[in-house]
Amino acid sequence: MTDASEFQDVPTTTLADLLGHAQVLDLGIRSLWSPVPRLAGPAFTVRCPPGDNLMLHAAIYRAAPGSVVVVDSGDVEYALAGGNVCAVAQRRGIAGFVVDGVIRDVGEVREAGFPVFGRGVVPIPGVKKAVLPLNERVRCGGVAVDPGDVVVADEDGVVVVPGARRAQVLAGARERLAKEAGESLDAWEAAHRARVDELLRAGGFQG
Repeated sequence: MTDASEFQDVPTTTLADLLGHAQVLDLGIRSLWSPVPRLAGPAFTVRCPPGDNLMLHAAIYRAAPGSVVVVDSGDVEYALAGGNVCAVAQRRGIAGFVVDGVIRDVGEVREAGFPVFGRGVVPIPGVKKAVLPLNERVRCGGVAVDPGDVVVADEDGVVVVPGARRAQVLAGARERLAKEAGESLDAWEAAHRARVDELLRAGGFQG
């Protein structure tokens, strides 16, 4: 089985080209500090109701090292986590968070170098009441995420690689990246211009 860490050197742009829009989280979920290292790892999935963060706080003690904790919340009024939760997650080997929600203490998180992708930052914490199952299918940024799916996030966005397709997608990404690496800008420009001109002619463009 393909190790999710093998996606560490694969840009989200390459994965998006291969997988399409359906596997790309919406543009509201972005790195909350920069420059951010690329985040790649298997999803450990969490659901938190609006205003409640208990299950994320539980997840940091249950997710395996190297995991990306993915949170379905949709709440932008109450923080899911702060500096200490992120620090403990980092110390326990969690690769990073991708949250459909917000956090706080972003200065501490940035200083620690812990990757967090989310909708923003607010200073108010959520409560801890709702007990829900962990590691079940969630929706984050409009994309269905199953436990073990590969999550890759960088400054261009966040992409989810379905677990059943990880080997196929990785092979396709490596092939595409190798081809791009061997192509000069001059060659790319010539092919690009020819393709653009062909499309313009087909559409009846004059000029």
